[in-house]
Amino acid sequence: VQLQASGGGLVQAGGSLRLSCVASGRTFSNNAMGWFRQAPGKEREFVAAISWNGGRTAYADSVKGRFAISRVYAENTVYLQMNSLKLEDTASYYCASGRSPVGISLETVASWGQGTQVTVSS
Repeated sequence: VQLQASGGGLVQAGGSLRLSCVASGRTFSNNAMGWFRQAPGKEREFVAAISWNGGRTAYADSVKGRFAISRVYAENTVYLQMNSLKLEDTASYYCASGRSPVGISLETVASWGQGTQVTVSS
């Protein structure tokens, strides 16, 4: 699976952004997808995941209630809607495809997209 992420930008605290990740390849519909992020000087961390059929989602505690992950099969796209953005959300965001239909973690990523930068200002 090849992944192309977009939608990052500069936003004020409290604002919203929607990230998109377009996938090409036959396995998009079969596997879980996820978003991860990496801030300068920090390790890459899990943000959100969605199962192969969209029936299950998971979020990092730091983004629960503010971020929402979704996928549209007709578009081969996974979205990350980010609301109520905080300064600490500033990072490069990466989409990823998993190796199984249900879960995804840093250890089980099969393919990475390129990062898209999100910068939250005060």
